[in-house]
Amino acid sequence: MPHQEPHHGQPLRMRKRGEGGDEIGVMFHDLRITAPQHLPQAAPATPAETATRRLPVCHAMLAWPRTEEDPMSRIATRTIGEADVTILTDGSTDFGAALFPATRPEHITALLERQGIDKIATNFNAVLIRNGGRTVLCDAGPRNLFGPTCGFLPEAMAEAGVAPEDVDVLFATHLHPDHIAGMISAEGAAVFPRAELVVRRDEHGFWSDESQTAPLPDPIPGWAQLARAVLAAYGDRLRLIGPEDAIAPGLTALPLDGHTPGHGGWRLSSGRAQLIHGGDIIHAPALQAIDPEIGIAFDMDMDRARVTRKRLLDELATDGALFTGGHYLRPAFHVAVRDGSGYRLERP
Repeated sequence: MPHQEPHHGQPLRMRKRGEGGDEIGVMFHDLRITAPQHLPQAAPATPAETATRRLPVCHAMLAWPRTEEDPMSRIATRTIGEADVTILTDGSTDFGAALFPATRPEHITALLERQGIDKIATNFNAVLIRNGGRTVLCDAGPRNLFGPTCGFLPEAMAEAGVAPEDVDVLFATHLHPDHIAGMISAEGAAVFPRAELVVRRDEHGFWSDESQTAPLPDPIPGWAQLARAVLAAYGDRLRLIGPEDAIAPGLTALPLDGHTPGHGGWRLSSGRAQLIHGGDIIHAPALQAIDPEIGIAFDMDMDRARVTRKRLLDELATDGALFTGGHYLRPAFHVAVRDGSGYRLERP
């Protein structure tokens, strides 16, 4: 499918919020997308835990996603070899077309109509891995920084029968707020009292260095403040790794370049079975699987992320590998199937 020419729409107005409230959390509020600038330019808010303001381009859905097996469940569990893997849905939201600044709105509309849908929906997912007597949690959701449709990770974990103190290893695919805000409380305390926090060294190096993040457009400086708060909360329980190092037994980091400086997923191997986690290389499955050329403004290097997305989908379709990610709809597992010049995601 040919890449769409950039569409320069009217930038959304950017507003600064007043002082006070939760200084740790950072809300995606107003977004100003000015293609070809690939950094999302949103003003970091000062959200209180009770904030329920409507997000201009991420309009909140009214309920958490349902699973086909149990319409009230926030989890989906599958056995991968000897490992039990549970996808936990923290919440959901809808994306606006302005988040895809290099893609014409009419192309987005056509893709949605082709699938019989009218929203660019996305989830905020975490993954729980119980293997060899150890419990690993990958990402921890945005807490309630997107308003009342998010922040349900504690309920999802309770449904899975896991308490915060049961988590041995906490892995961050990257240090964006929607993946790490749930790792700390509103007061900045570690939510997982025993967990070792594992972060890629290059990701840590970027977000912890104010000289790199402070000169960048909003909301990057605010996001970096949250990242540093999370890193500080885990103190001497922080472990830095390389792009392909071990996270835990059977779980290996998988480099997926483009989204952030040290963004990555992981590969779980147990016997002959494996599961791939694609991190945030796909934010909107309804668009970016069927047309992998479509980039999102949250990618710090949109071109590099596009190359990574196409390569990963090609490998997944070729190998028939089971995979999941941070933003796939329903808390589910998928396989990628070639469909013309793109792919469709199917549940095996």
